[in-house]
Amino acid sequence: MALRIAFFGLPLAGCLLHGDGHDVRLAVLPPVFGPGRRRLERLIGGERVVRATEHGEEFDRVVLETLVREAPELVVSWFWTRRIPANVLALAPLGGIGAHPSLLPRHRGPDPYFWAIDSSDVETGVTIHRLTERYDDGDVLARASLVIGERDAWQLARALDRPSLELLRARVRSFARGEAQTAVPQDEALATLAPEPSGDALRVDFRWPTERALRRIRALAPVPGLALEIEGLPLVVTRARAAEEFPWALEPGEAAVVAEPPALVLRTGDGAIAVERAVFDLENPGNPLSGAETARVVQRHLRPV
Repeated sequence: MALRIAFFGLPLAGCLLHGDGHDVRLAVLPPVFGPGRRRLERLIGGERVVRATEHGEEFDRVVLETLVREAPELVVSWFWTRRIPANVLALAPLGGIGAHPSLLPRHRGPDPYFWAIDSSDVETGVTIHRLTERYDDGDVLARASLVIGERDAWQLARALDRPSLELLRARVRSFARGEAQTAVPQDEALATLAPEPSGDALRVDFRWPTERALRRIRALAPVPGLALEIEGLPLVVTRARAAEEFPWALEPGEAAVVAEPPALVLRTGDGAIAVERAVFDLENPGNPLSGAETARVVQRHLRPV
């Protein structure tokens, strides 16, 4: 059986749900770029695709009127970062479900990748949950786990794409078959929040142990990265490793260029990190330099070791 669906999120999932045979009556896309928009427009008709950047203050009205007209049976969300109002969810007899890239109730919010890595979680995962008026607090319908390892935030996000799509599509098929849905309430005592990092969360205290500093860098990578200034030279570090060689006389946070090929090292509380990738052109972050290239740029700003 197929379902009439109102879809909110990145277009890839909308294309896949259409390919599964469901009738995507409306696709509401976020302001961020996501591949597949034009394909989705061809599949379901451009008049049924609405982007969050369109219609200005009339956006909510346009979406609501379209939903009333199209009468979806189920609301489905995949990487939609806005709250879906209760009056929208009430229009679908089967309610709404969404995929969240964490093991709820841990890391509710828009940036669970950062917090999973920075919190030293061994594993994270994907949760399919009921949509409610509040963010990420609905009953859990399905979960899948993933070991984080040494992934940075971008790598973790990409690693969770496939399992989140697989779980979401399987749950929609289950709804279409009319199967009873086992829903488990979230334990509020275990809930943590995952807001966009700001303030101290964007920085490294170089008195920290090396492992802690590297974990913060992975959590921030590649965007926004760790912003530093070395003797007046701004740069953004997007990858680093534990340094094997460094001047022991350095104080935590002090930098030096060592070895050949050269490496930029920064002293930590128990060792040092070596920069493996960094950006100097902050207006063009798509062209990072390698560790050796970074060291050569910095070298003329430091006294020889």
